[in-house]
Amino acid sequence: MKARPLSDAPPPAGLPPQRAGIQSVEVGFALLQVLAQAHGPLMLRDLAARADMSAAKAHRYLVSFQRLGLVVQDAGSTRYDLGPAALKLGLASLSRLDSVKLARQRMAPLMEQVGQTLALAVWGNQGPTIVHWEESPQAVTVNLRLGDVMPLLSSATGLCFAAFMSARTTAHPNRAQPTPADSRLTHLLQEALAEQQKLARQDVPDTLAAVNALLADVRSRGMARAVNTLLPGVAGFCAPVFDADGHLALGMVALGSLATFDPAWDGVVATPLRAAAARLSGELGFVAA
Repeated sequence: MKARPLSDAPPPAGLPPQRAGIQSVEVGFALLQVLAQAHGPLMLRDLAARADMSAAKAHRYLVSFQRLGLVVQDAGSTRYDLGPAALKLGLASLSRLDSVKLARQRMAPLMEQVGQTLALAVWGNQGPTIVHWEESPQAVTVNLRLGDVMPLLSSATGLCFAAFMSARTTAHPNRAQPTPADSRLTHLLQEALAEQQKLARQDVPDTLAAVNALLADVRSRGMARAVNTLLPGVAGFCAPVFDADGHLALGMVALGSLATFDPAWDGVVATPLRAAAARLSGELGFVAA
């Protein structure tokens, strides 16, 4: 599989298109891009083919990249791989990423697509907490504010965090390590289930088996949905955003009145919301298994 031509990539946020640059740098970067996408070291011929250049041309770039530590070559197999300088650059970039800031920057175009109220939620001491809120012109009136903690079993936000946050259901199970947040989530789920059993609502699961089945459905669909359970006449989706370790970084939420909100899993709200969350996960360094 060839690397995607850099000319097809959108310009970085804040940079105007067609800005003058150094073409040789862009051409050579295709080799680094191929190595980043590969599952392991590559032979010169394979690396060059995927970057759509001759082996001789690729070799000249690789010699320079080796001098800079961006690429290393195994003496035995002669295969090429990313070097220590590439690792340092990647780690430095990850350490400076602010997932909420990045997500907020992407809310305006998403709002244009879905035309519904959008929000961002992160995990707080008491559960999933709203940290950013943007109302659409056709926004439904809801009694929600920044800092509000969303219920785990009756809101799309709560279901999303309950399904994707625990170490046992991390996007990369082989990397999972138990954390204090896992114990806190388990405790809050038990409290929410006990409360639901007292209320005896018919539209919210009231047994552990029912909760597990609902969370399994959320994971299989890749996002959570709530219809009429948080507020009457209101529907919402919450799509997970993962970090480089496959842990849930935040939830992207769309919320609206059923009079204008499309609750279909493949509808005009869910589809762009899911895509936006996936793109943001990629920008945070997440690679789907």
